[in-house]
Amino acid sequence: MIERELTVRNQAGIHTRPASMIVQTASQFDADVFLQRDNYEINGKSVIGVMTLAAEQGATLTLIVEGRDEEAAADALEDLFEDGFGEEL
Repeated sequence: MIERELTVRNQAGIHTRPASMIVQTASQFDADVFLQRDNYEINGKSVIGVMTLAAEQGATLTLIVEGRDEEAAADALEDLFEDGFGEEL
């Protein structure tokens, strides 16, 4: 199991497009992907779940990944957050 702290860097936070990018990326892997915010945990492969986090710029989320390709999944998701989902930082 891999656990990492991720910070939302883009100005608009996690709205529909970043949520979709998270789900699309997570769904490429067999590993289970979860995101936590303030003890609220959601499935990282669910757009509705990711949207319910209401994560604004500066919010810190905990990424939890478990499965045979967990390292690759965690790296890919961390890269999305670091890049600000391709939006203005």
